[in-house]
Amino acid sequence: MLELLVASLSLALAFFALLDGWYLVRVPCAVLRARLLQPRVRDLLAEQRYAGRVLPSDLDLLLHMNNARYLREADVARAAHLTRCGVLGALRDLNAHTVLAASCARYRRSLRLFEPFEVLTRLQGWDDRAFYLEARFVSLRDGFVCALLRFRQHVLGTSPDRVVQHLCKRRVEPPELPEDLKHWISYNETSSQLLRAESGLSDRKDQ
Repeated sequence: MLELLVASLSLALAFFALLDGWYLVRVPCAVLRARLLQPRVRDLLAEQRYAGRVLPSDLDLLLHMNNARYLREADVARAAHLTRCGVLGALRDLNAHTVLAASCARYRRSLRLFEPFEVLTRLQGWDDRAFYLEARFVSLRDGFVCALLRFRQHVLGTSPDRVVQHLCKRRVEPPELPEDLKHWISYNETSSQLLRAESGLSDRKDQ
């Protein structure tokens, strides 16, 4: 019995030390919770909330929430969001999947130890290759938007239009994208063109 306990503890320690164990547990749990315990969100453009709190493991040397943790928390919230609005299910039905192709973050105020916050995630729109999502980190102490993150979620194996049509049972025109998002998309396209030219792959498309 003792040997079994030691082996189990060793495996658990290796899981968290050698792999990103906490992340590998949280994302599937968030998806299962969204699928089984939370109501379906029918409006694709509706904002969804995901609660969080700054833990000691989230801190940097200045005792603020580490900038990389914002991306991780947004990743978990985004997985739950796409599950509740049906996008992940539609991708599965269409034998397709999605990958993160670009992201950017704007930090406005630090989140501190044990500070409660919410991640407000919403789908801003889509084009012929990708969905565009925004995540706002809002402090529950005073409602201040501490960080704003933006994501380009590229669709592989089908198109965003087909995903939306599968969900809505009809063709839906994508909403007009905000001007700041258009500027970001333009920046990404320009950056891709420069990198392809540098590598001699000017005819090759990025994800």
